[in-house]
Parts: sequence; C-alpha cells; structure tokens
Amino acid sequence: MDHDVVVVGAGLAGLQCARLLEQHGLDVLVLEASDEVGGRIRTDLVEGFRCDRGFQVLNPAYTELRRSVDVAALELQKFDAAAGVRRAEGIDVLADPRRAPSRLAGTLRSPLVELRRVPALAAWLAPGLDPRTERQEERDRPWHETLDAAGVRGPLRDLVLEPFLAGVILEDEGRTSAAFVRELVGWFLLGTPGLPAGGMGALPAWIHDGLRAPAVLNTRVDSLERTGSGWTVGAGDTSWRASAVIVATEGPAAARLLDLPDTPMKGEATWWFAAGSAPSELGCLVLPGESDGPLIDTAVVSNTAPSYSPDGRALIQATSLLPRGAELPAEADVRRQLGTIWSADASAWDLLIVHEVRQALPEQPPGLVADRPAALGGGLYVCGDHRTDGSTQGALRSGRRAAEALLA
Repeated sequence: MDHDVVVVGAGLAGLQCARLLEQHGLDVLVLEASDEVGGRIRTDLVEGFRCDRGFQVLNPAYTELRRSVDVAALELQKFDAAAGVRRAEGIDVLADPRRAPSRLAGTLRSPLVELRRVPALAAWLAPGLDPRTERQEERDRPWHETLDAAGVRGPLRDLVLEPFLAGVILEDEGRTSAAFVRELVGWFLLGTPGLPAGGMGALPAWIHDGLRAPAVLNTRVDSLERTGSGWTVGAGDTSWRASAVIVATEGPAAARLLDLPDTPMKGEATWWFAAGSAPSELGCLVLPGESDGPLIDTAVVSNTAPSYSPDGRALIQATSLLPRGAELPAEADVRRQLGTIWSADASAWDLLIVHEVRQALPEQPPGLVADRPAALGGGLYVCGDHRTDGSTQGALRSGRRAAEALLA
C-alpha cells in the first residue's frame, strides 16, 4: 500500500479528518481538486482586500471549533451583537441586550419590536436555546410552518427574523428543517460571530498547517476501485493505493464518486465593493428591511475587520440568494438597493469581485437525520457537511466522526 488512508477533498471535513488520523499515527494522503485548501471556505486577495468567497462568519461558540482549533490564533474580529434594519426613516439597530446593553433603549423604541409578540417568538426559540439538545427529526417540520404554528407574526418576523435567517441558511421559502434553524439561532445567542484577521480562509489553512504532509492540490479524483484488500484511487493518469479511502468532497461530488443519492445545494452571490469612506460606522449586519431589490443583507466589513482592507478604504459586502437555475442579479439593481440601504452613492464604489457560489450549502429538509453513517463498508468512508448539517460546526464534526469510525 502507498498509504494507510487517502482523503479525497481538503475542505474543513477532510482536513479535520486527516489531522485526527495523523495524530493516531496513520500515513494519510490528502488529494484536492482545487488550487488551494478550504473547499467552500476560501478568501481571495483582490487589490489587497480580503474577499471571502460568499459572505461567511465564524461563530466561536461552536463546540467542535473550540475543541479542534486554536481560535485565539485566528485573531477573530467580532461583529457587534446586533442587526440593522433599513426603514424609511433610517436604519434601526436591534441589539442583544445581554451583550450590547447600551443599545437597549434604541432597540425598544423601534416599531419593529412589538413587545406583545415577543412571548410567541420566545416560545418558538425555546427548543433551540441549548444547541446541545438532541434533535428530534421525527417531529421536525419546515421552519415557516413552525413560526405560523407558534403565532410569530408582525414586522419582527417579516423584516428581521426571516431575512436574517435567510442569509444564514440561504433560502427564504421556509422549507428548511425548523430543528436545524432553531439550533443555529441557539448558537448565535451563545456566541458573537466574527472574521479571522487573515480572512475565513485562515481557518482551513490553520488546520492544514498542522498536517505532517501537505495536501496534493490540482488533483481531481475520478475513480475509486476496490483492489485486493485495499483501494486504488485514480486521478487522470496517476493512482494511489490505500487500505482505506475517505471521500470528503461536497455532496454532489461525493454522490458521483460513491454512487450515493445526490444532495441538492443552495446558492448565493456576494458582491464586494471598495469605497473611499464608509457609508456608516455600524459594525453589524444590515438587513434590507423596507428597501426593494435582490439583497438579503449587507455590511461594512472593514468596520468589523480592519484587516480586510489594505489601506483604510471601506470594504462593503452585499449578498443575494441564488436559487437553482436563477440568473445572477444585475449589478445596477445591487448598487441601487445598496444606495437606498446605506443612504449613499453606491454607483461611485469600485466593484472588486463578485462571487457566484452555486453550491454554497446543502439543503436541510425537515426530518433529515443529522448524523448519517460515515462508514460505507469495506474501508470506504464519507464525510462533509452534507452528512451532518450545513455549518462550520457540522463540517468539523463530520470529519471527526469519519476519523473515529475508521479508527474504530
């Protein structure tokens, strides 16, 4: 055998799995089709600006993250524990009173916060307030359906909760598992997300730097063949033999290699703009609220993460959903809505890059078992967020589960 294990894919799950197997003394080879590790978590340098591929944040409350990564080494720059919402009169800032008590009075003055509706929202949230609680898939329903059943209505739902969560789960039709959505909300209440100083790509890079052998890049695996007591992994004219193979690609690629059911994916598009000055001092996500257009959220990222700008200019992100088969929204529509949201002349901003991510997150329908088996039999394993849930926590946990299944 050339190696004990070949890991196909150097995203979070594959890197996590490889690292754990190496810690147990195994000889591991990681093969990656792209020119860089990280999978869907990557950061592009554009004119010195750090532009993550798709707007992403890192939640330090994730238990698997804290267990696996030296979060302090990433130099996390945290967003404010608040969200802005564009109204005709301006941007209302709604804050978590536990972490931003100075904003409590302004939060309560906003017409978006109707105190008579808060108990219904609290009742809906209750099952997810402890994300460590075991998920009950057999009683799961779509998240919009559970909001209706709980009586959650009004502007707090329509202009705050639904748009905010649409940006997290990348769908606004209400079809995602309510159990999963509540779990995510619980994590947001436990931790304040932020951005690593080196960009989101610093997270997979940190794990990769801990491997004894670096991943082999620009190597797309196209065949897996059972040979004797092991496996032959083929990539073009090159092949490797190993006792075990772990496929750690995104869902559609894993389905092709392993003849598994395909995993539908959700998409997003993110525009990155540079401006001579920031249109606002806010260090939080801003939701479109009463503005009209394709965007689901925007933020002056450099207000939170100064390391993302090379020269003090403002870096602004704008994100829209990208459903399957949908066309990329027009740049003119994006600029027009940004101008409304920020009360600024967005037409003068420099467009740095547009990230069109068609396979950003796996679908998470109600009743989907969160932890599907990693072991497929005969020394073949699979991991990735499509086997757990679509989050950094899910990807890291899936990688650990695959490593533990192989070691067992």
